[in-house]
This record gives sequence, C-alpha cells and structure tokens, in this order.
Amino acid sequence: MTDKSVLRSPIVTVCGHVDHGKTSILDCFRGTDVQAGEAGGITQKISFTKYPLTQIIKSCPLIEKAKVNLEIPGFLFIDTPGHAAFTNLRKRGGSLADLAILVVNIKEGIKPQTAEVLQILRANKTPFLIALNKIDTISGWHKCPTVKESIETQPIHVRQEFDQSLLQFQASLQEHGFESDLFYEVTDFTKKIALVPCSARTKEGISELLFVLCGLCQKFLKERLKVAVEAKGVILEVKKNKNQEWAEAILYDGTLDEGDEVIIASFDEPVVAKVRALAEIVPLSHKYTSVKSVSAASGVKIQFSADQEILPGMPFQEIKNEKDKEEVNKSFKKDISQVLELDKQGIVIKSDSLGSLEALITLLKQEHIQIIKSGIGPIGKADLSVAKANLDINPLDAIVLGFNVKLDTDTEVPKGVKIITNEVVYKLIEDISIWRKETSDSILKEKLMGLATITKLQILPEYVFRNSNPAVFGIRVVAGKIKTGIPLIDTNGESIAHVKSLQYEKATVETATEGQEVAMALPGVAFDRRLKEVKYLYADISNKQFKEFKKNKDILTANELKVLQEISDIKRKSGPTWGA
Repeated sequence: MTDKSVLRSPIVTVCGHVDHGKTSILDCFRGTDVQAGEAGGITQKISFTKYPLTQIIKSCPLIEKAKVNLEIPGFLFIDTPGHAAFTNLRKRGGSLADLAILVVNIKEGIKPQTAEVLQILRANKTPFLIALNKIDTISGWHKCPTVKESIETQPIHVRQEFDQSLLQFQASLQEHGFESDLFYEVTDFTKKIALVPCSARTKEGISELLFVLCGLCQKFLKERLKVAVEAKGVILEVKKNKNQEWAEAILYDGTLDEGDEVIIASFDEPVVAKVRALAEIVPLSHKYTSVKSVSAASGVKIQFSADQEILPGMPFQEIKNEKDKEEVNKSFKKDISQVLELDKQGIVIKSDSLGSLEALITLLKQEHIQIIKSGIGPIGKADLSVAKANLDINPLDAIVLGFNVKLDTDTEVPKGVKIITNEVVYKLIEDISIWRKETSDSILKEKLMGLATITKLQILPEYVFRNSNPAVFGIRVVAGKIKTGIPLIDTNGESIAHVKSLQYEKATVETATEGQEVAMALPGVAFDRRLKEVKYLYADISNKQFKEFKKNKDILTANELKVLQEISDIKRKSGPTWGA
C-alpha cells in the first residue's frame, strides 16, 4: 500500500452549463447550502473546497461496503461559474484539474456552455465523468436505495422517458467525439465516459458519483498525485485589502512554507518574491486560517514581498537556488510564449487571466480566427491602436475582444473599431462571428451599391419647386438610398434622367436614405409634361447588375428584395427574358 503522505489530494473541477446544478452537487458532497446564498442562484466566482478523506467515507457508504482502501488524502473541489467554464484553471503544461465532473441537466442535454467545456476538456486532455443531474424532474420518478435499482424499477412510462433522454444525450455526446455509458455498464473507463444519473435535490446518485470519482483517481491518477519536492501553484485572483495585497491561489504540488522564495510567471520578466504570510482554506468551508506551512493540494492565500504586479492565472514555483531560478525562468518564458503564439495578422483579445486567455485563444483558433495581439487586463489605447491599424488591412480584424474585462476609463474608441466584451466565452465567439458576418455583408453590399443601387422613390407632386431646366421637386425614399449621378426610370422602364443634385433642409447633400424626404433636381426634364402623372421612380440597373444582386440576395433587406423584383417586372415588360 502506498503511503498516503506521498499522495496529494486530486484536484477536481465541477463544471457545466449555468443552472445545471454544479454548486448544488457540491453542496451534497460537503453537506452545505452554498447555492442558496449565491446571487441569483448562480456562482459568481471560482471557489474551492478542501474535502478530507473522513468526509469522503462519511458521504459515500459504498466505499466501506465495497471494502475499498482509499489511498488519497481527500479531494480539492473547484466550483466554477458557468460563465467561466473553468478556463482560469491552468498550470504549466496543461490543465490544473486532475479530473472534472461535468454536470448536465438530463432533460436539457448539451447546451452551448456544455459544448464549450467539452472542447476545453478535450484540448487539455482532462479525464472526466458526467453527472446526469435532475433525474427527479422526470415525471413519476421514485427514489430507491441505489440509482441502478431506481432506473431498473421505474414504471414503464417513466423508464421510457429516462431512456429517451439518456439516448438523446449519448447521441449528442457522440457528435462531440465522446462514447459514453451508464457508470455500472462501463468496462473500460479509458474508452467510455461514465454517466452517473443523480439528483442534487434528493441526493440520489450522489454516493455513486463520489464512488466513481474515487475509483477513477485510484486506478488512473496515482503517478500524477505523487508529491514533488518544490511547491508549485497558480494564482487565481489578486486582491487588495487596505494596504496589503493577497494572492488567492491553488497549491497543486509540494509544500509551501512561510519565508520560501518563489518565482511567479509574467508576460515580461518573471517576478521573484518571498512568502510573507500564508493562509489555508479550512476543510468544508470557504474560510481561511493563518498557517506557517501548506501541503498540496490546497486553496491558499499568499502575501508576497513583490513590488512588481502579479497577474491572475500565472503559475508560480518555489526556488531553492540560482540554478533553480534560471531553469524555472526559462521554462516560464517558454510556457507563456506557447500560450501566446500569435499570428502576423488578426484581431486583438484581452482577458482577466492567463488561463482564460489561453481558452479564448483555443476557441478562436477552432473558428479559424487569427490573433495579432493578446494580453491580460483592461482594454487600453495600445489595443485600440492595433485594431485601428487593421481598418486599412482587413476591416474584419478591426475589433477588440474582451473576456471578463472592461475598457480603460477615459479611453476613446476610434471610429470604425468595434469592441465586444462578455463574461461568457461562448457568447464572445458567437458575437464576433455575427459581427464579422454582418461586416462582411456590409462591405460586399457597399461594393455592389458602388456599381449600382436598389432605389425606389415616391414623387411628392405638392412639392414642385421648379418645372424645368432642371426640374426640382420633392421625393420620398421608399427603399434603398438615392445619390447624385444615379440614372432613373419610370414604372414603364423608360429612362428619365440622371440625378443632378439633392437638397435636405436647404443644404446640398450627396445621398438620402430610406424614409427621408428631399428635393431632387433632374436635368432635361419638364415636370408637368413628363412626371405629373408618374407616382414612382426607380434606379436603373443593368441585367448584369441585377444578376449580381440576385446572387447576393442574402445581404439585401426584405424591402430591397421587393424593389428588386419590381424593377425586374418593369424591365420584363420590354424584354421577357431580362434577368433570367
């Protein structure tokens, strides 16, 4: 038997779509009701729970019943906000989490944030199991001593609803590249994801969830859980309290003592500092207690003797001598450069931590969106300057994407530059995709409209200011826009004239848009003879231009499409095959 002292607690991330029950399941584990105290019932920030071996055995009678000899000292559970998708949870070389519990509402299945988490789990190669939560919401469901017994003894109509939800979920999961089965049917956990049906409300299946979690740790993670000599951790948040600055962190390896010298990664030169004070998370609590020494894995608060800025998401490591410092420094720089591998051209992105930045980069790359500049912290002038320069190179890159960050105060956004910020990663990806599509369509439309325009004008006969040389009269723009130089036709397809000029509120203008009323001047036309009986005028377009518009009809408004059809009908009066 392995000595417990050489094994650390596995770090387990509880993640999933918002409101699917992540915190509620953790509450079942620890016997608390944190969920009830959350604002709006939604976890607002990352929190961790030290979960000792005694509590595991207490919460999971199956362990004693199966005579399992647990060798781990407990768990360090990490509860992540739905919007964070555990993207902050990163260490050198990959994911901070040893294992993940992906919580899914059995009746809702895979939602956008679930899909996002699956992508990140795959990218980080993090092993995971799935808690199929809220089985108690299946109509007619009754609880038995074990969840397996519950499933097998449900009335036929209840079992059918459960089976249908299960099969639909398995099919969706398969589309994401994962094979799965109910936990008691899985024979090879390396090939199939274990599904544990449960209910955080009734606590059904919670013991089984813990049991499977313990089994996976014992079977697959022993080597990973062996404690190293040097203390290693990752900064989650940096908080200022009065005149003191505390770093909230996770110690994922080794033992950290008060007075130890550490090196903390940065975008520039790593920060070297001493540990002035230490506090450790109290088991089954969100409170901290002052300590002189902490062993992994644990949640800690550290006061460093550093003058330089410490950034969230950055890894740190204990150093014993100058040789250690040089090696870790080199390793940190290499690690950061790999995370921030940028393109020669692309968008600007900012995030609140290194981990979330890495996750955002991963998801953007999957969408084939290139990145020219990235960083941690608020969006500043330098970011906007790069985005502005993109206007001339590629307008689709004239954007700054911000995850969980804001714009610097007193910072003016240049004309043409777009800023999109959100606290939900998948929403950012969605928003930039929509903006790029709209911008691309607008550029194409502008190009098409440069060659021709789809315009319908209503003549306002009560506003004739001049009868001829040129005729000047009022018009309302029914659809599209009117600009000087555009050739006009009437409803019979006969040519009228090119627009000489436009006036709006006694001022000359180059264009007028849909809904505007302006005075228009037409040369070589006598209003009373040529236009007195005419109600509408249209912009003249060629057969080739019509076909180009038709090919790109997706970028036209419903009104523009209607007018395009009207122009086609007019043209076909003299040429039946026009536009065909």
